[in-house]
Amino acid sequence: MTPVHSSNVDETMRPGLDRSAFTEAMARFASGVTIVTTVDPDGVAHGFTASSFCSVSLDPPLVLVCLARSANSYAAFAGCDRFSVSVLRADQADLALRFARKGTDKFSNGRFVTGTGGVAAVDGALALLECTSDRTFDAGDHVILLGRVHHARVDEGSPAIYFNRTFRTLVDR
Repeated sequence: MTPVHSSNVDETMRPGLDRSAFTEAMARFASGVTIVTTVDPDGVAHGFTASSFCSVSLDPPLVLVCLARSANSYAAFAGCDRFSVSVLRADQADLALRFARKGTDKFSNGRFVTGTGGVAAVDGALALLECTSDRTFDAGDHVILLGRVHHARVDEGSPAIYFNRTFRTLVDR
């Protein structure tokens, strides 16, 4: 069977997709929760909550994260040279909610530390990945940020899990 690449498929051949069904289907995919941060050339910190995050490569160590073009922080990340990814603990869901909102002071309350690359990171995160920007890719109404990991730190604890539009925790059985 020959793979079909989206650029080779005539748009009229695609079956209709119910947008709400697609959204509901994606809500059923459980994922970890991260806060991604950077600093702009003026030294101003920016960040957003992301569940679209994954490891891409071990050699070289690469991760990706997806950001909506409509996000207030889009311009800062589209041109950044470095960013940090903080993997959240179950008890840090309030931070995820704060960073998911527009128009809030995301870095208030002093729950951040400065990483080795000079970018703020969540204090006490389950894991921290500090990255240099490698490339960006257009992806519909989002952009994919590819980062080369140059520093990683891990800690023990339970992860924040997002499933069906709410935060959950893992239960050992």
